[in-house]
Amino acid sequence: MKQISLTGIKPTGILHIGNYFAAIKPALQLAETHDARYFIADYHALNTVKDPKELAANIRAVAAGWLAAGLDPERVIFYRQSAIPETFELTTILMAFTSKGLMNRAHAYKAVVQENNEKAQDPDAGVNMGLFTYPVLMAADILLFNSDVVPVGKDQVQHVEMAQDIARAVNFNYRSELLKVPAAAITETVAVVPGLDGRKMSKSYGNTIPLFAPERELRKLIMRIVTNSQGVEEPKDPENSQIYLLYRLFATPEERRTLADRYRAGGLGWGAAKEELFRVVNRELGSLRERFDALMADPPGLDAILSRGAERARPIAAATVARLRKAVGIA
Repeated sequence: MKQISLTGIKPTGILHIGNYFAAIKPALQLAETHDARYFIADYHALNTVKDPKELAANIRAVAAGWLAAGLDPERVIFYRQSAIPETFELTTILMAFTSKGLMNRAHAYKAVVQENNEKAQDPDAGVNMGLFTYPVLMAADILLFNSDVVPVGKDQVQHVEMAQDIARAVNFNYRSELLKVPAAAITETVAVVPGLDGRKMSKSYGNTIPLFAPERELRKLIMRIVTNSQGVEEPKDPENSQIYLLYRLFATPEERRTLADRYRAGGLGWGAAKEELFRVVNRELGSLRERFDALMADPPGLDAILSRGAERARPIAAATVARLRKAVGIA
């Protein structure tokens, strides 16, 4: 039996190259070795996205993005969180075993409180209960599907640890292993993808390259990458160039060696280096862009893929909730 992995995908913005290498590709690789489940965390997104049209568009775009990037809905289970009502029943049960003190320690909540304190505002200004109880809903997402491993970044490990604490509290109370205690799967070698300004690519910095940008826009963005003042004839260090650091993510080993040699030999201008980068990026992303555009052009087809995934997910979720209902005495 393969271990079960669960990956949550929050639909809160446009996917970019940093997401592709740091999150999407590592998560999709789990399907090679695990019984993999992927879900779109649309109720989580509701904490920050209040515009219904924006949220609906984001859900379809992130679904199309992951499918275009290689997620195979016939091989894995792919569904929307909101299509699994058992998630919310389990959340209610878990609330009864979750202390407020545990929620007080959640990183996202503490960050808002700290920001409010720095501004001399009420500590809970702008805090809704969706944000405060976010870790319990995430625990329900994880525990509902008997997950063995949850791939997360280092900043998300706390949420898995909270799911562990809550599962153990339930199991201890009923003297039975009702819920599987999950583990965090942290990828230590996740690529740090530089943005247009040299900092880590991030929406918060406004330095991203959208994963499915049209070819003309893609080239324009690459030509905006910040460089230093070194002249064409000067030798350059490829390892200190964000152009080269991006290039090696897309290039073959031979292409990497060739361009690195050109950097060190001198005679390579930044414009020519950017053209080389555009060539390899567009080569890989062109086919992804075509698949993405085709998926987005067929909303009913996209919705049908997610509906079929939910049909496969619900029996698993229903079995977990039935087990819990019986254990707690409300079956």
